Amino acid sequence: MRGPNMWSPIHRKLIVLKLDLTKYDENFIREKTDALKGDLSSLPESADESGYMAFCRLIASVAAQVQPHKGLYSNVEMKGNSSYYVIFGYEYEGAGVEAGYMVCEAFEDVLEGKGKFEIAQIRKEIAELSNSSRLGPSTFSIVEAAVKRNIPVKKIPGGLILLGQGKYQKRISASICDTTGYIAVEIAGDKELTKQLLESAFIPVPVGVLVKNETSLMEVSQELGYPLVTKPLDGHQGNGITSDITQFDTLVKGFRIAKEFSNSVIVEKHIKGDDFRFLVVGYKLVAVAKRTPACVTGDGVSTIAELVEKVNTDPRRGSGHGNILTKIQIDENTLQLLRAKALTVNSVLRENECLYLKDTANLSTGGTAEDVTDEVHPENVLLAERAARIIGLDICGIDIMAPDVKTPLHQNGGAILEVNAAPGLRMHIAPSGGSPRNVGDPVVDLMFPDGSSGRIPIIAITGTNGKTTTSRLMAYIAGVQGYNVGFTSTDGIYINDTCIYKGDCSGPKSSEMILQEPSIDFAVLECARGGIIRSGLAFDQCDVAIVTNVAADHLGQKDIYTVEDLANVKSVVPQSVSENGYAVLNASDDLVYKMREKVKGKVALFSIDPSNPRIKKHVGEGGTVITLDEKKDIVIIRPTEKIIIENVMNVPLTINGKADFMIENVMSAVLAAYLAGFSVDKIRTAIQTFRPSAEQTPGRMNIIDVNGVNVIVDYAHNPHSLKALATLLDKIDTQKTGIITGVGDRRDEDIMEIGRVAAKMYDEIVIRIDKDTRGRPAKEIQSLIVAGLMEVNPGVKHHLIPDSKEALKFAIRNAGAGDYVIISADDTAETIEIVKRFKAEN
Repeated sequence: MRGPNMWSPIHRKLIVLKLDLTKYDENFIREKTDALKGDLSSLPESADESGYMAFCRLIASVAAQVQPHKGLYSNVEMKGNSSYYVIFGYEYEGAGVEAGYMVCEAFEDVLEGKGKFEIAQIRKEIAELSNSSRLGPSTFSIVEAAVKRNIPVKKIPGGLILLGQGKYQKRISASICDTTGYIAVEIAGDKELTKQLLESAFIPVPVGVLVKNETSLMEVSQELGYPLVTKPLDGHQGNGITSDITQFDTLVKGFRIAKEFSNSVIVEKHIKGDDFRFLVVGYKLVAVAKRTPACVTGDGVSTIAELVEKVNTDPRRGSGHGNILTKIQIDENTLQLLRAKALTVNSVLRENECLYLKDTANLSTGGTAEDVTDEVHPENVLLAERAARIIGLDICGIDIMAPDVKTPLHQNGGAILEVNAAPGLRMHIAPSGGSPRNVGDPVVDLMFPDGSSGRIPIIAITGTNGKTTTSRLMAYIAGVQGYNVGFTSTDGIYINDTCIYKGDCSGPKSSEMILQEPSIDFAVLECARGGIIRSGLAFDQCDVAIVTNVAADHLGQKDIYTVEDLANVKSVVPQSVSENGYAVLNASDDLVYKMREKVKGKVALFSIDPSNPRIKKHVGEGGTVITLDEKKDIVIIRPTEKIIIENVMNVPLTINGKADFMIENVMSAVLAAYLAGFSVDKIRTAIQTFRPSAEQTPGRMNIIDVNGVNVIVDYAHNPHSLKALATLLDKIDTQKTGIITGVGDRRDEDIMEIGRVAAKMYDEIVIRIDKDTRGRPAKEIQSLIVAGLMEVNPGVKHHLIPDSKEALKFAIRNAGAGDYVIISADDTAETIEIVKRFKAEN
């Protein structure tokens, strides 16, 4: 699970394991569980349970606790007679998945007598995997600040982090964000060009020259004079730098070291003083650290190598940039410094003797930092902010060498050495001395000014039937309001009127794609059962959720056995509504109405029946509802006002006010739009111009006149949707022929119910077969439907014509003028095309 889900309303990052333990006797499982508890005595006591449930709970607990992140959720649920669901949290998805596999395999080995459970090795491997997935301190500080501001955060390919949604999104890579200019980064990467630009603005920089050949070094040393520094032209993180050079042979060595990192080498005057890092964000100075090179202090006993080992035992130190400090490595630069002092790694320093092991004070080479932000002279603040603007870097680390920062650089002889893009933030977040600085907030403020959350409005729609039509109408209303809309549905992914991907796109991957689409500023997301069960929702919260209805469909699949189970899945959507948002619920549906109890935001109700006591009670309690008045006007009612939207006769989608189920769809979308702050006039215009056509609502009550025969193409595919369609057909007094089928992966009872419902609503029936029978023989589907027909109306006229095209031709040719032929289509686009071709040919 990667978002709000059916397993927990609070914990969104979960691993769910489905276990079948029926091959093991429960008493055997009980004995093994007790033995495992003894082996795992370090774990907290689990609930007083026995048998399968206790065994599963132990797996959940262990899988959570072998991960280094503390306080992870764990639980067990049973569905059906033998399916146990082990649920546990994760911080890093890869580590969580691996923890599940490793713990299950280890427990299975215990059951099979292959060995004893060893938790230490699993913990070690999961810790290593977690460390490799963990964000570095710089990125983490920005992400933490974004989360605090309620800005959505997501990892995306390339090691990038996406903040925000839609057109408000921003990307970061470490401390570079997409507000940072490419040219500025290129300038900062060229140290000589950086110096030229700063020098031309009368900002102090070391005097130096660019050297490409070793033969020029003698002349350069004579021109500049010692002490000198050599550095790569385009180096970073202190690599290849040799400082405080006082002899020609050391100058040559320093040149050769720098040459390993760049074709050209800067040779410049060595500035005496301490190393300071000024952090500028949004061209404002936010933190300053005094950096000290990696060093050890003698104790009169230990060798230099042993002292380095002791320093590296500091838990704050680690490899790379993932820790607050970096372990000290004895490299060629270290050995060179030791040789200059006639020392080796086996030398013993006097007690309290301090030895620097690096030429530079970078944290990446083992250095430490002390915060001195409060000591900086105002002129030095201005100097750093000017330097950032001159280079054009909105986020940069400026390296300054000076005796101190309390006096202006032009007075104490200090100078700017470098201006760095993607500066490390860890020295400011957790300095070795001084006050930690919150440097994540300024970066987030730069990307999202004025307290913006970077979110776009999200309207999420779920239910058994009507959700695609409602999604399409909702997106259309938002477009009329002036938004650039992205929406997902069972038909595909759309940006405004353009389908960018066809298919069933009602799951979290499609929602995620829309929320990452940089051109949109409004999202309408259809959220079907399958995706919610598979991995939860793709968003952490929505502004408005619509639940159209809940009825029997897909029962028996994925351990969803009852309509109540199905309602529990769909209730995830209204539970994701933000505290200031609304859940728009069907007051005429008992299961949907009950969902209000779980909603943390506000609730609004819709019902086609104005006398529904639930909507009257809701208005009495200060709530908002939408219903029909005595004139068949769609009205929004609040305690102090009544807003007339439009008469249903003027809303094409309602089929002249005859299709109650379409009226419900319209009402839910209208209420959601109103609660989202849309103009009533724009809402009215939208519902007047949105039609049940192949273009706007393909496969949803599309009526095509074929030589006087009214052909209706509709997606009705379950008993509930057929019953809704029947309420419309009951109002039509003419011959009605239904072309029906059953979905192969539904229960026998559900397929028979299709036949029972059809027997009541059609005068004549043609039974066709979907191309994809979902694993069930076509003849079996036909037999079940016929059995349903015979139960209700043994004399009903019916035909078995498996091919949809032939079934349509037969029904249309045998219909008279004014009659209706209604086909329940799986591939609605293809079916509409067949009907149009038949009309053209005849």
